[in-house]
Amino acid sequence: MMNCMTDPGAAAREAIYRDGITACRGAFTTEWADTMREDIDKAFAEAINRPGGAVGRGPRRYYVEIHPEQLRGFVDLVTHPWVTAVCEAVLGPRYEIVELGFDIPFAGAVNQPWHRDFPMPEITRETRVLDSLAFNLTAVDTEEDMGPFEIAPGTHFDDEPEFGHGMFPPKPFYPRYEERAVRKYPRRGDISARSALTIHRGTRNESQKSRPVLVLGVDAPGGVNGQRHDTAVTRGYWDSLPQQVRDHLHCPVVDVLTPITQKHTIEGLVMGEA
Repeated sequence: MMNCMTDPGAAAREAIYRDGITACRGAFTTEWADTMREDIDKAFAEAINRPGGAVGRGPRRYYVEIHPEQLRGFVDLVTHPWVTAVCEAVLGPRYEIVELGFDIPFAGAVNQPWHRDFPMPEITRETRVLDSLAFNLTAVDTEEDMGPFEIAPGTHFDDEPEFGHGMFPPKPFYPRYEERAVRKYPRRGDISARSALTIHRGTRNESQKSRPVLVLGVDAPGGVNGQRHDTAVTRGYWDSLPQQVRDHLHCPVVDVLTPITQKHTIEGLVMGEA
C-alpha cells in the first residue's frame, strides 16, 4: 500500500494505469470502520428481505446498493484527501460519484470465476483511457480463511472477443490470471482504488465469518456506469452536504427515498444464484 500523503494523486494514477489497483493504509480509524460495519449490517438486513434488494454473486455472496444517507461516514469518505486526489488525478476535476454499495461473502462462499465488473467502455478500448474507479473499504481485518479478494494486476486493458458478456474470460485464459494473482489482506480503515476492469475474483470463504466490503463508484464526465445505479438523496440531506460533495454527487433529490432494486444482475446469472 502506498503512503497516502506522498503526492497521492500522481502516484495513484501511475499505479492504477500500470497495475489496475492501488491503496492507502490507515485512511480511517478502526472505530470509523466499525460504524461503517454497523450501517452495512443494518442495510443488508433490510435488503435481503425484499425482492431485488440483494443480488447474488455466487453461493453465499451478495451485493447491495444503498443511498448515501444510509452510511453515516459518507461525507468523510468522499471528502477524504486521498480519495479526492485520486479521483481528480485519474478522472479529472469534474468526476461524478455514481455508486455506493457493498459486497458480503458469507461462510461457504466459493471461488468466483475470474471477471471484471462490467464490459470495457469504448473510450478505454479505443484510447486506453480509464473513465471509472471503484474504491473499496473493508469492514473487517481480512484473514486468509475469509475468502480474500484476488486480483490479476495489469489486466485492465485485456480485450478479447471471447469474454462472456464482455466480462468473463473463458477458462483457457485462467493461467494468465492465476500466474499474476495477488491476494489482498486489507484491515479496517484501509482504502483501495482500482479499475473495475482489472480481472479479479472473490475466493472461497472457509471461515465462519462474513467479509463485508464497501464499494464507492466514481465516473469521469460522460461515463456510463451511473446508468446501472439509482443513487438518490432527500432534500434535507442534500441541503446538509458540503458544496464540495454536491459538486460531484449528480443524483436525484427526492422527498422520500425508495429502496434500491438492483439492476446489475449479470454476475449473479453467470456465477449462480445464492
